[in-house]
Amino acid sequence: MRLLTGHARLAGVLGWPVSHSRSPRLHGYWLETLGIDGAYLPLPVAPDRFAAAVRALADLGFRGANVTIPHKQAAFEVCDTVDASARRAGAVNTLVFRDGRIEGSNTDGFGFLESVRDQAPGWAATDGPAVLLGAGGAARAIAAALLDAGCPKVTLVNRTAARAEELARDLGGPVGVATEAPLATAALLVNTTSLGMQGQPRLEIDLAPLPGTAVVADIVYVPLETPLLAAARARGLQAVDGLGMLLHQARPGFEAWFGTAPRVDAALRAVVAADIPKAAG
Repeated sequence: MRLLTGHARLAGVLGWPVSHSRSPRLHGYWLETLGIDGAYLPLPVAPDRFAAAVRALADLGFRGANVTIPHKQAAFEVCDTVDASARRAGAVNTLVFRDGRIEGSNTDGFGFLESVRDQAPGWAATDGPAVLLGAGGAARAIAAALLDAGCPKVTLVNRTAARAEELARDLGGPVGVATEAPLATAALLVNTTSLGMQGQPRLEIDLAPLPGTAVVADIVYVPLETPLLAAARARGLQAVDGLGMLLHQARPGFEAWFGTAPRVDAALRAVVAADIPKAAG
């Protein structure tokens, strides 16, 4: 059994609620396997107490924290400095407490890109246009990361066109909005909505127009194999599940807090996915 000392490094995840988060299991696995004197805790904090809680954690000697729903925008405001990733995403999911200051970043885009590179070997953002379904916070972070990595064009397809148009204006660059997904020219299709998640309606989309070289990604990871990914594999397309994004987005924070760069491998996936349904019921 791993015992903590008075020198233990502490971090956690702030959310409301936070009991659903798999981050404690994820970071706990890394701490255990790497033999690090540290702990990562679930930290349920109500929205009206968020800023005070963050400052208290810094005063208590925590190294930092992850931030999940509904605090990502509030985290942006509480930071003393935010990096380019957070500024582009308009939200913070990783806090680092350093020298009395609160630093914020957003690792969602990084996690997405690393997940696609991991699960679709040979893929590059420069391969061709990307189509993103949805225009929420995840779409913003992923679109920004794709553009920064050299994607030639990102097209947003959203139920509410006005929201997609606002996001396109915020992002700038080669970003378009469409009412129907332009799949015939897409090198990457990404579902950033909750459609296909357990308990949610299926995502209804015909993948027939996609080129045979296209990659299909879904940020949903409950179940691991969403109907969208199953349809993509049935057509012989490379499919990328949402669990990889969760695992890879955690790497920068862990390294900042605990001083060691962790790895995402099959053993980690097995531990974090142990209770996740494999396919839609």
